[in-house]
Amino acid sequence: MAQKGQEKKFFSEDRQAARQPSMLNEGSFQDMLTLERRRAERSRKPFVLMLLSSDVLNGSTGKALFEASQALIPAIRETDLIGWYQMGDVLGIIFTEVGSDVLAVNVKALRDKMIAALQEGLGERKAANLTVSVHMFPENWGKPEHNEAADAKLYPDIEERVPARKRISQRVKRALDIVVSAVLLFLLLPLLGLISILIKLTSKGPVLFAQKRLGQFGAPFHCLKFRTMYLDCDSKIHKEFIEQFIAGIGKTDSVEKVPAAPVYKITNDPRVTPVGRFLRKTSLDELPQFWNVLRSDMSLVGPRPPLPYEFKIYDIWHRRRVVELKPGITGLWQVSGRSRTRFDDMVRLDLRYAQTWSLWLDIKILLATPWAVFSGSGAY
Repeated sequence: MAQKGQEKKFFSEDRQAARQPSMLNEGSFQDMLTLERRRAERSRKPFVLMLLSSDVLNGSTGKALFEASQALIPAIRETDLIGWYQMGDVLGIIFTEVGSDVLAVNVKALRDKMIAALQEGLGERKAANLTVSVHMFPENWGKPEHNEAADAKLYPDIEERVPARKRISQRVKRALDIVVSAVLLFLLLPLLGLISILIKLTSKGPVLFAQKRLGQFGAPFHCLKFRTMYLDCDSKIHKEFIEQFIAGIGKTDSVEKVPAAPVYKITNDPRVTPVGRFLRKTSLDELPQFWNVLRSDMSLVGPRPPLPYEFKIYDIWHRRRVVELKPGITGLWQVSGRSRTRFDDMVRLDLRYAQTWSLWLDIKILLATPWAVFSGSGAY
């Protein structure tokens, strides 16, 4: 009777009999997960990914999970998707368009419902050998506080399904990061020392400024820069500016008139020292970030790492620039207008870079960066 009650809640018995769903293979399931993320970005209707793994040993994991799938099929809707998240090892279910109220309140109830279906279809002993985890997209939908780290389980196409040729290119990219950063840090030691002395002589405070930023998948790290501001400055000015910039409001400070195109940085920031203004104009303040590249927090080329409070007000599709790639010192938007690029356009450039990435593209961006720096166009 309990099974029939569950079936009636999701769809009628005659539709269930005609459905005869089939399991998606790993490639198809992960493709559908990627498409569901894109759909959710446009429709703003969240979804839930449920993953099941088995503690059964002796090579029987795949069989146990297939039996679990047969027990779960009657308890899911016609629009939901079931298949192999990892072939033979992890079973996945995508609950589509569940509504924000479900994410905020009823995710636990959804999980309990699936566990009940497993216990009824398999028996409590077999169901106890299964581990169930729930993953929500967007990750912070309905949460009172923002969780900085993205859930990598929602992005298997980025984490796991990398072609062998691309993996080799990524290793070459990492080797290039290490060699170029180490060589530049060594060659620029006299310049780094001179900048350190100028900062110390002209304002109080440390030479370096370690700012909390978000790397790939929202992992926090401390981004190093030469200090360009006076000590103990209030970040409220920048927070308000970032909110206006992301919203597309063309306000740069309290004095200047609204420009035709909003800029990414405050043009006349009173918190910046005279030496700091020169360092920002020439991007010399970012030289310590080569150390972040050596540590693998960043890459030479990639999206700029956002501040936590900046990421918090991103639209859903904006977050892809943080998830899909490791952040970089320079990137496509830096050589395509730098700070004069509108925020949405900047995100589109980062996403274009992610979609078309190659070693040759990195090299072209690196070669174009010195001109972007020395010309000073769009730098503040």
